[in-house]
Amino acid sequence: MLTFKNFNIADWFSFYRVAVAPFLFLLIFLDFRILFTWFLLVSYLTDAIDGYLARKLKITSARGSQLDSFGDQVTLIIGIIGLFFFEPDFIQQNLTLLLIVFVPYGIQMFIAYKKYGKATAFHTYLAKLSAITQAVFILWLLFFGPVYWLFYFMVVLGLIETAEEITLIFLYDKWVAGVKGLYWALRDKRRLEKSDNTSNKKQ
Repeated sequence: MLTFKNFNIADWFSFYRVAVAPFLFLLIFLDFRILFTWFLLVSYLTDAIDGYLARKLKITSARGSQLDSFGDQVTLIIGIIGLFFFEPDFIQQNLTLLLIVFVPYGIQMFIAYKKYGKATAFHTYLAKLSAITQAVFILWLLFFGPVYWLFYFMVVLGLIETAEEITLIFLYDKWVAGVKGLYWALRDKRRLEKSDNTSNKKQ
């Protein structure tokens, strides 16, 4: 369970993204598009800062990974809500492609909560690249307008990343943080130790 006790500086950057969400929603309600976009940019920047600080100061933790993932999800949701209000024509024209991306993502979240009781925090390379692509596309769309090659790249990358996340969920019986990707998961001692223990019990 996440509490304020012993929060480190990286955790506070992650918590900012969660805490600022109601304010961002208020900006959407008030139709302050530019102000909303700038504050959304700040939220995305804190995502880069907290990860850098955690690695630089060697303060990474399972709690921090979980909070970081939750902050990412909240920021993504508020960004999508912003697009629905500020760019309804774009959403309507590309609704099918958006559903193709977000339905599998919803399935992945459902599987994770059913198995672990919380969202994953693998933080794979693909997940990081996908998050950066989403942030750049959403911000560019809100500031300047849609860039369709970037949109299509985001869709394809999102589908690949979601497929990898689902595969990793099935590979790990227990919740773990910090898995770089499928290649590394197949060699991960945390998963291999579990497999060895299962084999020993059968013997």
